[in-house]
Amino acid sequence: MASTESKPVTNFIRNIIDKDLQSGKHDIVVTRFPPEPNGYLHIGHAKSICLNFGIARDYNGRCHLRFDDTNPAKEEIEYIESIKKDVRWLGFDWGDHLYFASDYFDRLYEYAVKLIKKDKAYVCSLSTEEIRAYRGTLTEPGKESPYRKRSIDENLDLFEKMKNGEFKEGEHVLRAKIDMASPNLNMRDPVLYRILHVEHHRTGDTWNLYPLYDFTHCISDALEGITHSICTLEFEDHRPLYDWVLDQVETPCHPQQIEFARLNLSYTLMSKRKLAELIRKKIVSGWDDPRMPTITGIRRRGYTPSSIRTFADRIGVAKRDSMVDIALLEHCIREELNQNALRFMAVLDPVKVVITNYPEDQEEDLDAINNPEDLSQGKRKVPFGKEIYIERNDFREDPPKKFYRLSPGREVRLRYAYFITCSNVIKDENTGEIKEIHCTYDPETKGGDAPDGRKVKGTLHWVSVKRGLPATVRLYDHLFTIADLSEIPKDKDYMDFVNPNSLTELTKCCIEPGLKNAHVGDRFQFERQGYFSVDPDSEESDHLIFNRIVSLRDTWAKIEKNMKK
Repeated sequence: MASTESKPVTNFIRNIIDKDLQSGKHDIVVTRFPPEPNGYLHIGHAKSICLNFGIARDYNGRCHLRFDDTNPAKEEIEYIESIKKDVRWLGFDWGDHLYFASDYFDRLYEYAVKLIKKDKAYVCSLSTEEIRAYRGTLTEPGKESPYRKRSIDENLDLFEKMKNGEFKEGEHVLRAKIDMASPNLNMRDPVLYRILHVEHHRTGDTWNLYPLYDFTHCISDALEGITHSICTLEFEDHRPLYDWVLDQVETPCHPQQIEFARLNLSYTLMSKRKLAELIRKKIVSGWDDPRMPTITGIRRRGYTPSSIRTFADRIGVAKRDSMVDIALLEHCIREELNQNALRFMAVLDPVKVVITNYPEDQEEDLDAINNPEDLSQGKRKVPFGKEIYIERNDFREDPPKKFYRLSPGREVRLRYAYFITCSNVIKDENTGEIKEIHCTYDPETKGGDAPDGRKVKGTLHWVSVKRGLPATVRLYDHLFTIADLSEIPKDKDYMDFVNPNSLTELTKCCIEPGLKNAHVGDRFQFERQGYFSVDPDSEESDHLIFNRIVSLRDTWAKIEKNMKK
């Protein structure tokens, strides 16, 4: 399992576990991560992965990976493999403890038969709509099904015929017999099994009926010896049913369900169904689109597993839902890459600068620092010549107040190179667009400092025209224009708030030649631009393609600084 980035912070879940171990209730801690293989995992699942596997690691216990594969109509092998890859990428491993709910289909069926024999379950022939209508409301009790008083023998016979495929889908369900007047709607005779004539990815066409989550999950936990079944707050009202099932079927152990607040991240959607719709409507390119909150998308964008684990540690574990600012997630990766990412220069929107007094046939390699935060990473050589590229927005013919970059008659510093002064501007005769900026340089300022001590306020990054390499750079913004998607008005749809500018692709960029041998997944800081990683599309391209992971601006660091004042 992954090593910890910091000492584990205590929380109410760890307090419960500490008490259980001290009292002798358990001598080992066993947790589980139980995803449904019906889509790709997202950043919210990452929090749960870090919590469950992290607790098992810190208490020298174990964490099981168990797939809740009880709905074959929506499940695919692709999702199973992606989930396994995501968990491993985050730095965790389940060892020999990989399980599937389908491992227990025979046992689950036996337990269902046991409930029927105890007169605690019955076959109901109401339609889905009728069951919903009979259920009642939060203020009104439900109404008993007319099939609730079927005899045990009749229920056993019907249930076996359901298993044998003798009925159509929706014709019957198996329901628990609890209390239709319960204030908890989950206890009003919930459905335990439904008929599905769908081939299962592991059991084939063996089964014609499949158990529902509330029946499957608690029994699976018990059969695996889970001590603490940690889940999100939406399952809090399901806990009485969790306990009821285990008490009735008398499993070998009775795990404790503990709920914590799920992750709500600003500008981020956490619904797998809605994420799938974004793909279907071609708003994004797929599950691994770098704008997606999926773990595979985050990985492709360039986030590191350690930054995600740090993020999970810092947001902590709470009992009540709240909104986490995405700036904190960005801060975690920025903080890490600031320490270890190599620096390079890249011009994303280039305009040519001609240094008129620089010798035509001269070229030189200048020293540049690889990482000012870690000087042990050494230096590199950056080629310099008569013609260079700078950013188009680093020049203004008529500069506003406090614009300290290049403009006519103004002297600025070229990073690691020389002072230059703008002397002339060449424009396209038809469009008026600036084609070239002519400058002179001071050869006495090599390295970026003037021997006479004069100072300049502007420092620009640049790339050699002759030696620079072409590149494509993808800049990302939030996928949605609204921070809290739960506040969308009822007359609006979440699609109304998709950000049309969430992706900007720049195809005429120029980068240092030192990046020539960069590999997919490598991460760098482009000076003054942000942190970038090499996209997998580079393997099919004749030039490198970069994703901007995050900008250099650190909103969260400013927030923390203000909080300390």
